[in-house]
Amino acid sequence: MGIKKLDNESINHVKKGDLEYIQFKNLSKYDSLVTHCFTTRKGGVSTGECSTLNMGFNRKDQRENVEANYKRISEALGIDYKNMAFSNQVHDSKVRIVTENDRGKGILRESDIIGYDGLITNCKEVVLVTFYADCVPLFFLDPVKEVIALSHSGWRSSVKGIGRETIEKMHENFGCSPVDIVVGIGPSISQCCFEVGEEVYEEFAATYPWCTAYIRKTDADKWHIHLQEIIKKTLVDAGVSNENISISGICTKCNKDVFFSHRGDQGKTGSLAAIMQLRNT
Repeated sequence: MGIKKLDNESINHVKKGDLEYIQFKNLSKYDSLVTHCFTTRKGGVSTGECSTLNMGFNRKDQRENVEANYKRISEALGIDYKNMAFSNQVHDSKVRIVTENDRGKGILRESDIIGYDGLITNCKEVVLVTFYADCVPLFFLDPVKEVIALSHSGWRSSVKGIGRETIEKMHENFGCSPVDIVVGIGPSISQCCFEVGEEVYEEFAATYPWCTAYIRKTDADKWHIHLQEIIKKTLVDAGVSNENISISGICTKCNKDVFFSHRGDQGKTGSLAAIMQLRNT
């Protein structure tokens, strides 16, 4: 996929002073209902390997820097960072329903949201936050039932079907119909750079026999996997309309000057964040 313009048919590249982030055009159609963004590495106060908009408290960064970064992005989005609820990601497929009682968990107080890679809420006072540095961010909005979700879909979570699990949880808990759900698949490592060995290839092929159409073998007996397209297919199979799914088309490793990338930065990097909240109007 490589380097691609950050303003394209799927996303808008928003700049507010030094601060930069992206938003999905299909989600922005519902701007009166929801606010959202996927951060870049630009516009914060962090230094060194976390320069500059690091959103992870578990990185090599000072806490006051990360807090300042959250205040900056919150001001730009018109949200209150005190209402944020963080995921605690373990590369699994568990998804948690988040309520108003979870506000501040992970940012202002200790969190019991442990072992969950996905978050769902219908509470307008809750800001969902998940974290990335090459894995695939998934944004979900049901504009009919007014429910949102974020899911962190690395390769392990993708094999385990966290996208499908999120759709099922939205249906089970809030009566969401998959055909109403709008999805954004954010910047992540793409097929051009996501090279894996035999064991990862075999896990995908065993779970999704059709996915070999999205995997390319190299001369060195390695495989390049197109995670974003595989995830999209699993969502369509779960009942989401193909027209309601938007793929950013951005590779984080190819664009490591704009996004933190675990592979591109050899593990010495910061965290990006997916942020989403129903508007309290």
